[in-house]
Amino acid sequence: MVIGAAAVAAVPLGVVLQRVPAARAAVLAVDRVLLRLAAVLAVAALAVAVAAGAWQVATRFVLAQPSAWSEALVRTSLVWMVLLGVALALREGALVSIDLAARYGPPPLRRAVAAATLAAALSFMGILFWFGWGMAERVRFQQLAGLEVSIAWGYAAIPIGAAFAMLGACARFLDDFRQGSGGASEGAA
Repeated sequence: MVIGAAAVAAVPLGVVLQRVPAARAAVLAVDRVLLRLAAVLAVAALAVAVAAGAWQVATRFVLAQPSAWSEALVRTSLVWMVLLGVALALREGALVSIDLAARYGPPPLRRAVAAATLAAALSFMGILFWFGWGMAERVRFQQLAGLEVSIAWGYAAIPIGAAFAMLGACARFLDDFRQGSGGASEGAA
């Protein structure tokens, strides 16, 4: 309930930020830097997963001695890639959207759809952040088999990805209004 209330409270804050150019510009500048970082990290995670997967195949089928660490690294890298990629998808409006109302509705309806979409995204990502943080904290003393590092490093992808996604959703909301679309651009999340 607290997360949902915070998400609903964030929408009026977003509306206020839209009307304060300096604040909107600051949020969008932070968005550009942090989401570029998320993109680089997501691509790096994919590259690590591909390299570790290739190593696993080579050691299993060429050397007939499978690597003990590569499968865990592939799995962890893919989790990080996906959760960081969600932030990029939210920012670009590449997730499922309510296109009919967003494209053809009057401006007040488009703003309402954008605000409801933002509240839903923030609520969901807030829940992911809260429970992901708790999970990472609970497993911090357990070791990831094969890698001999804390499992918390894998679970940390959940709250970190959720935080990036919340920033991306807010920036999308602010950017839509800056472009004059009233919160509804083609493919808006």
